[in-house]
Amino acid sequence: MHEQPQYAAASHIPFIKSPSLRIPRPTEAPPDIHPLPDDINAYFVYPFTLEPHILTLESSRRATLASHAARHSTVLKQREEEKERRRREALRKVAPGFEPQSAPLVPVRVQKSITAVGSVSDEKNSNNRLETGEAGVDNNTPGHTRQRNVMDDLVDHLAALDAAQSSEDSTRNLNKV
Repeated sequence: MHEQPQYAAASHIPFIKSPSLRIPRPTEAPPDIHPLPDDINAYFVYPFTLEPHILTLESSRRATLASHAARHSTVLKQREEEKERRRREALRKVAPGFEPQSAPLVPVRVQKSITAVGSVSDEKNSNNRLETGEAGVDNNTPGHTRQRNVMDDLVDHLAALDAAQSSEDSTRNLNKV
């Protein structure tokens, strides 16, 4: 029996219905073409190695990327430190002296006696602070600093005047006796 290919009947049926299109002619290979050998390394002329300028570009690119990464990490670290500083500032506004990493604050009792000599020495201390440039800080109380204002200076000055006047009156009274 004569063997027919499985799709022999379908080989004569055109699949393109448009009359303007036609089936392309089969291509013919030239007679001098030869197949590739099993090993094609003989056909490679270029050794496919990296040139020095490619290597230098790559090393400079890596150095640039490393510097950018270091700069980005420092910027991120500074931003985190700034956030932490602002958070601590906000906590200090709510509770002055509050520091989460430190021990709790312990109150310190300050004994202050009101005497004529003490007010005069306070006046001398405030004058010394004015001369040294520490006018805004009251160093009499240990444990914390307090800002001095104009009213505090006025009260100290008036107390010194009263003390001076009362000491003059007491010396006059002693001289009369």
